[in-house]
Amino acid sequence: MTLVKTSLLTLISTAMKMLAGLVISKALALYVGPAGFAIVGQFQSFVQLLTTAAKGGIDNGIAKYTSQYRADEARLSQLFSTTARITVASSLAAGVVLVAGSGALSEYLLKSTEYRYVFVTFGCTVVLFALNSMLLSILNGLHEIRLYIAINIFQSLLTLVLTGILIVLFGIDGALLALVTNQSLVFVVVLWALRHHAIVRLQRFRGAFHRTDALQLSRYALMTVVSATVAPLTVMLVREHIGQTLGLPEAGYWQAAWYVSSVYLTVVTTSLAVYYLPKLSGLDSAAAIRAELRHGYAIVMPVAVLAALVVFVGKDLIIRLIFTPEFTPMRPLFKWLLIGDMFKIASWLLSYLMLAKAMSRAYIVTEVVFSASFVLLTMGFTRVFGLEGVMYAHALNYAAYFAAVALVTRPVWRSASLVETSPC
Repeated sequence: MTLVKTSLLTLISTAMKMLAGLVISKALALYVGPAGFAIVGQFQSFVQLLTTAAKGGIDNGIAKYTSQYRADEARLSQLFSTTARITVASSLAAGVVLVAGSGALSEYLLKSTEYRYVFVTFGCTVVLFALNSMLLSILNGLHEIRLYIAINIFQSLLTLVLTGILIVLFGIDGALLALVTNQSLVFVVVLWALRHHAIVRLQRFRGAFHRTDALQLSRYALMTVVSATVAPLTVMLVREHIGQTLGLPEAGYWQAAWYVSSVYLTVVTTSLAVYYLPKLSGLDSAAAIRAELRHGYAIVMPVAVLAALVVFVGKDLIIRLIFTPEFTPMRPLFKWLLIGDMFKIASWLLSYLMLAKAMSRAYIVTEVVFSASFVLLTMGFTRVFGLEGVMYAHALNYAAYFAAVALVTRPVWRSASLVETSPC
């Protein structure tokens, strides 16, 4: 399946996800306000961080090696049994940490112990989150895009209905509960959808643990865990800094603008995850990689620029429709947020190349360095420019990140032969 076809299918999925997200954001704006929006955003970042740890950080590795071995049933069985054991062990460990540390986590992240029960609930459901993600990664690796996207559409609809009802009934508590339960319900549907699948069968997950597969997956685990830990942690630190220095409502304005950005960028990230990682993983010549990168930039960047222009021109309408007049102070944040997003998208195409070729060291170093620089730039710029300084930091940081990943990946798309690097 080509990038264009994949993008069209993911556009449908993304449209549903965007619709769900917009309705949920409107409900949050109406029922909890800017301060509550910031609290929910903080917890959402934590959920993202914790679920990555619970999955063992091997989703990208599962997709890559499932794609690589999909014609070899014996190797697939070996891979599936190993991934299942890693996923279950990691998620159970994460669940124990959540339950045992529920009080401290609630106090630190949400500034109150009254939400302790949310962390306990998450501890009980996180294993289902992890297993659901494992199965979706396998479908991605098998290139079963239609089924993969159909499941994602159902997940968006379920999230919309469940979260909307819980927010209306219980406010912030409802939003937090929805975040820790929705994917668990989707897992049941995924099992039903795969009940007659020719390749994804239960017996394939019952085999022994294979050290060779675990070592192959470990390089992806290292990259994924670092990326998926650093990214939400960075957002949490920035949000915490804004809340402490400028005020919790300001943190809510920033969270709202950041959310709008994440919504329209979802179509790009989904297309890259579904198409680009398996595709680049299968290319073994610099010429083929250069051609694929040119093709990707020619399709992705014009769409991204057009989407950014639509968001910028329609920002007042977006604020009125998605949020409330109380969120009007977020209006000046869009310009430099969207400029930074263009550099972000341009750099993603190259960072996926690092993932596909297991360039562990380069990937980890760039992720850590530029996440830290974003936090530091934010701290410096907010002192001078206030809340808009966060967006200046965002744009400058991603411009530098794009230059860095272009330099780091140059030997890969310029060389005559490609060799996967070691994870250390």
